[in-house]
Amino acid sequence: MDRTALILDIFAQHASTREGMLQVELAQLQYRLPRLTRAWTHLARQAGGGGGRTGSVGGVGLRGPGEQQLEVDRREIKRKISLLEDQIEKVRESRGRHRDQRRKSHIPVVSLVGYTNAGKSTLLNTLSGAGIYAADKLFATLDPTTRQLELPSGQTILMTDTVGFIQKLPTQLVAAFRATLEEIKEANLLLHVVDLSHPQHGIQEWTVLETLKEIGADQLPILTVYNKADLVELDEIVALRHDAGPNALVISALTGEGIPTLLERISTEIYAGYELMDLLIPFNRGDLVSEFHEKGHVTALEHQDNGVHIRGYLPEQVLARYAPFKRRD
Repeated sequence: MDRTALILDIFAQHASTREGMLQVELAQLQYRLPRLTRAWTHLARQAGGGGGRTGSVGGVGLRGPGEQQLEVDRREIKRKISLLEDQIEKVRESRGRHRDQRRKSHIPVVSLVGYTNAGKSTLLNTLSGAGIYAADKLFATLDPTTRQLELPSGQTILMTDTVGFIQKLPTQLVAAFRATLEEIKEANLLLHVVDLSHPQHGIQEWTVLETLKEIGADQLPILTVYNKADLVELDEIVALRHDAGPNALVISALTGEGIPTLLERISTEIYAGYELMDLLIPFNRGDLVSEFHEKGHVTALEHQDNGVHIRGYLPEQVLARYAPFKRRD
């Protein structure tokens, strides 16, 4: 069993949802298809003479049992691959519809990314009480899980846990998990979780950044979080802050260390370039209320006698239109 087959086998053991099982089975079949020849060489040898041919009748060569079985298997695997691709495409379309609904709600999305076993699921559980499966092993999470989270500032975000990365991620997995990986590309912010306790955390961090580049998600804003601070010595944290800067985020998803600071940084990163506005908009300017919902993030809205009291965050490019309606009290 080579490295790719081993990774696929681990994925198969951990797949628990229909989507995960479909994606893993597709990856396994795509991996097996070009390797079928080796599986039937023993039958070709048994047939003897002429590289797997049993002789000829009237000058026409007859294929041996190995070659015949190989062709049958190849056709069957191609048929299964086609069926699985159709089913996964339906999953992809369904995910697309859900993403469209999220966009209409204008709730920012934060995706957790990182090397496998970096602690992403534990972090999501700590932040949101999601109660999703988390374990100290490779690829414990295959399917993305999204939970709503309220930041201390009152802002609401959606946080998504995604499949962990690994060095030289097999191409079959990248292709089969396309629907899952597209969730990452739709995020407003990527939270890159790094296992600080791992002796090769620098290589793992680089691997994740390279994988994000491979799937076209490297242009998104990234906030790096060094997790598992409870498992490292203080001098390691001091050294990290010396190398990465004093503002390096060091947390423990398990104990809660550094979580308040993390939440503040998430809020700052999501609304970089936005300004908090407290407005009273006349009833005859419903266009501004609609635009606020479309381009900004509303945290409070109340219909009063003299207009609509609306509070929330707006991007800098539209602030001038709202300046006349700032509340003075």
